Amino acid sequence: MLKRTFLIFAVLSAVFLIGCGKTETTNNSNSTAMDSNKNTSKTTTTTSSTTTSGEKIGIPECDDFIAKYEACVSSKVPEMVRGQFKNALTEWRKNWKKLAEDPANKEQLTKACKQAAEQQAAALKSYGCTF
Repeated sequence: MLKRTFLIFAVLSAVFLIGCGKTETTNNSNSTAMDSNKNTSKTTTTTSSTTTSGEKIGIPECDDFIAKYEACVSSKVPEMVRGQFKNALTEWRKNWKKLAEDPANKEQLTKACKQAAEQQAAALKSYGCTF
């Protein structure tokens, strides 16, 4: 029961993080600071995606969702908010990989990955992503 609760919490947390990231705005006084931070986040994002790319969960539904999500975020989501989406991806990978270690979690994890795919397909549709 605790594992299932943790799984649901992880999925909801990721969805919440992504939902909050869509409303980011800037004004002219922050544009210089944003430009200098943009170069830093490019480097960080590239590094983190390199270390996490290719890590498989071991559940086909999860691996398929992560591959499609990562491709969409890397190619279609604006650089300004891409880091938040990649952070959610990193959390999913970490949590799902841990949960997949126990075969008893396979059914619930499969459902959670399918649900995350449906939610993210709707959330990322505005960026032109299709799952």
